[in-house]
Amino acid sequence: MSFTFTPSDFKKIGKLLNTQPKAMGSNYRFEVAGKDAHRRLALEIYPQIRIGHEKGNLVSVYTESSHLQLHFCSGYVLSEMLGEVTFVGEQNGKLSGLIIEKEGGCSLYANVDRSLLSGDFTQLGPEVMLSGIALSLTDTILESPNEASRPPRGRGHSRKKLSAKRRKKAL
Repeated sequence: MSFTFTPSDFKKIGKLLNTQPKAMGSNYRFEVAGKDAHRRLALEIYPQIRIGHEKGNLVSVYTESSHLQLHFCSGYVLSEMLGEVTFVGEQNGKLSGLIIEKEGGCSLYANVDRSLLSGDFTQLGPEVMLSGIALSLTDTILESPNEASRPPRGRGHSRKKLSAKRRKKAL
């Protein structure tokens, strides 16, 4: 059984992003705005919709100049300390993560090798290091490679201390 967003998840995400989720039929919408007028976005989460021949979670972000999507989102991590929500999806040992900041910014990391999350960040080039650090927050909700037959632990989690320690260590 795969991860499915619940009303409780939408409340937690809305609380961290300092906005209320709006039910829009098949999706929930969050409108996020920072202090800077150019840092605003709309986040839409479509729980368990048809994507091709399968059902899964779709996370879409609309900004002033872009539209990003994460198909088959398998979980998320809340970081109150960083003021962000990281949505993650994994396929064949590769991760994609979409990070939404409560100040209206967003980042996308796609097709990142899972081994970067647990390695020594100081051994990576600076252009690769950031993706490993950013997605390392999701390590606790991802299945271990030998758990593939078990249900994912994709429920949303809050990470405070470990995320700060990992980021500090890498810098």
